[in-house]
Amino acid sequence: MVYAIMEINASDDLLPNITLGFKLYDSCYNEVRSLMGAEWILSGKQNVVPNFNCNKDIMPLAIIGDLPSKASLPVARILGLYRYPQVSYGSVHPPLSDKKQFPSFLRTIHNANYDVFALAQLLKYFNWTWVGIIYSDNDLGRSGAQLVTQEIEKNGGCVAFHEILPIVNFMESVFRIVDVIQKSRATVIIVYCTIESFIPLIEEASLHNITDKVWLGTSLWTISSDFPKNKIRSTLNGSLGIAVQNGNIPGFKEFLYNIHPSVSFDNLLIKTFWKNAFQCVWSENEIYNNSSLTQLIKDTVRCTGKERVDTIDPNVFDVDNFRVTHKVYTAVLIVAHALHQMKNCVPGKGPFKDGSCADIYYHQPWQLLHYIKHVNFNNSAGEQIYFDENGDLPLYLDILNWQMFPNGSNQYVYIGGFDAQAPKGQELKIQDNKIIWNVGNGQIPVSVCSDPCPRGHRRATIQGQKICCFDCLPCSEGEILNPNDDSECLKCSEDKWPDVMKEKCLSKPIQFLSYDETLGSALACISVLFCLLTFSVFCLFIVKRKTPIVKANNRELSYLLLISLMFGFLCSLPFIGRPNLKTCMIRQVLFAVIFSFCISVILAKTVTVIMIFSATNPDSKLKTLVALRIPVYIVPVCTMVQLILCIVWLATAPPFAEFNMAAEIGKIVIECNEGSRVLFSCVLGYMGLLAAISLLVAFLARKLPDTFNETKFITFSMLVFASVWLTFIPAYLSTKGKQMVAVEIFAILSSSAGLLVCIFIPKCYIIVLHPEMNTKQYITGRTARNQDS
Repeated sequence: MVYAIMEINASDDLLPNITLGFKLYDSCYNEVRSLMGAEWILSGKQNVVPNFNCNKDIMPLAIIGDLPSKASLPVARILGLYRYPQVSYGSVHPPLSDKKQFPSFLRTIHNANYDVFALAQLLKYFNWTWVGIIYSDNDLGRSGAQLVTQEIEKNGGCVAFHEILPIVNFMESVFRIVDVIQKSRATVIIVYCTIESFIPLIEEASLHNITDKVWLGTSLWTISSDFPKNKIRSTLNGSLGIAVQNGNIPGFKEFLYNIHPSVSFDNLLIKTFWKNAFQCVWSENEIYNNSSLTQLIKDTVRCTGKERVDTIDPNVFDVDNFRVTHKVYTAVLIVAHALHQMKNCVPGKGPFKDGSCADIYYHQPWQLLHYIKHVNFNNSAGEQIYFDENGDLPLYLDILNWQMFPNGSNQYVYIGGFDAQAPKGQELKIQDNKIIWNVGNGQIPVSVCSDPCPRGHRRATIQGQKICCFDCLPCSEGEILNPNDDSECLKCSEDKWPDVMKEKCLSKPIQFLSYDETLGSALACISVLFCLLTFSVFCLFIVKRKTPIVKANNRELSYLLLISLMFGFLCSLPFIGRPNLKTCMIRQVLFAVIFSFCISVILAKTVTVIMIFSATNPDSKLKTLVALRIPVYIVPVCTMVQLILCIVWLATAPPFAEFNMAAEIGKIVIECNEGSRVLFSCVLGYMGLLAAISLLVAFLARKLPDTFNETKFITFSMLVFASVWLTFIPAYLSTKGKQMVAVEIFAILSSSAGLLVCIFIPKCYIIVLHPEMNTKQYITGRTARNQDS
């Protein structure tokens, strides 16, 4: 303050030809003494006369101060009655911004609520969700703790414990709080209290060697120089604190280094500073007064005046960082600029009634207060200085990191700042590479009640615990973690499925039995190969059509059976590939008609064999039916019935392609919906009926002459056919997706191959390898009978 007034008085631009003076009152960090000083100023003498001013000529224009909020509160209430300007450089209590209660109070330091906002942003930035709070048992501590708790919970965090530093039974509470700190899982502790309350707490914590905690401090104690013990410094090492923004005061460092008793030996402040800084005394009277019984006079150091100020520990006498000091400097400049504006007021354009101005030498306090409220100028650093409607300056806070070095020295390192005027969410700027942590091996310390859930897991609250203490449960099948709320999972839509981490829904892959995959191409190749094999047999039968084994049992039916088997093998091909409306309508109908035709031919062949051998028996009753040529009608009639069923099916409720979301997990299966299940069952049931009749007829004719074993082959082929389709039913029902189609194709190929092998391969064997057996005598069995005779 002295330096600022000296600088103003020496300025030719600010208040030229006007000299400012000052009076200093030491409140000794006590609200009673601060109030007494205010009363002395208002009364003009130390014998206070309330509501009277006994010496107006030496009435100060404004009051700069006080530092603690507890001292400014009573002073501001009294000064507000008189609209007497008061500019504080250190009182941060939030209610002081209420202009209804404190109309003449302004301050160059921030509102303490911004400490809370900055702390909440720090917790969010480092993802600290489980923290402890310790606060003073006063209005500032209680309101601050309440606000910081609200901000923490608003950001999703929790408070592990609240502890009060009371005024009475102080040390008992300190012991209990230290025990709570040691037992708590919270790594981060917010200390919202004044320096005089914090020192006993941190001293006790250092005695218990509590070095695994990160202390978060407010501007009430962060930059205090009252931590002389290395033990305390090591406890606070790595901690973070909110501090008043560092400011630049040109020439002030040199002014401090030029302090010397010889300049003004009668100045009590300088003499006291000298004694405390160099641990010396000025006179023998001081030696005797300050010596104890165990201290010798010769051990006492006397002040010589040759001591150098620049040798003092910078942690005690910091001449490079001006924080609260800069706020004092700014407060003096504000009053000076307000007086300068008052002095330069042009009559008729003034701010008061009828454009009047105030006389700088004879003005009322409320007139100067008006100018102070509306002051607007740039300081030496180019920063704009003005008050908002609450009497507060534009806010910017520094974030500091306590760093201790091996030699025992420590410093506050600037690691970022909090700008209250920045856009929401961008107020905090942190330089992580500058931070040195006391815990965590260089990594950011973790302070959570429960470890974060792994990907794809949601938070499940534990009954009776705070929301920050939780269990982790995996999201159910088909769900992803809600990106906006990690305590719930969201169901993906039917056409989507979670990724591996269950963080987002991806489109389900579309699945069908394709020619491009191994299974589809393999089945297609097998189908074509069997078709070619059947065609080879057909060609062989055409070439050998005049041989007895081909002519026996109606060769035309054999030709029809071979042709139907060729189409039977090929009818599996529409089952492969992407289903659509046409393929869905064609494939089951083709399969049903072709296999009905095939079984009808087998039934006709069986009946033909029975009728031929019955005709040779004179006593047979079936002899009369031979002339009716019944086998000729079996094939078209039986096939026609199936064809009519299929036409009705296609006309009423035909099959269609559909997307099956539930067939396979995480996939969309394109499959054919059979439409009417009743008609589809009728089609299959009719084919099964034909197969059962053919099997029964062949089984009854199995005892025909051994040399002609056609009925045995037919019986065996129908057994294979029936076995394949009976095993197909459970296999089909137990599979899903494209495997269902593969099972049906396999059943078609297996049953067709069974008919081909059982009925025609034995004949091919005789035709190709044993032509001597391809005779009428051998087939009718006469050769064997002649030999027997």
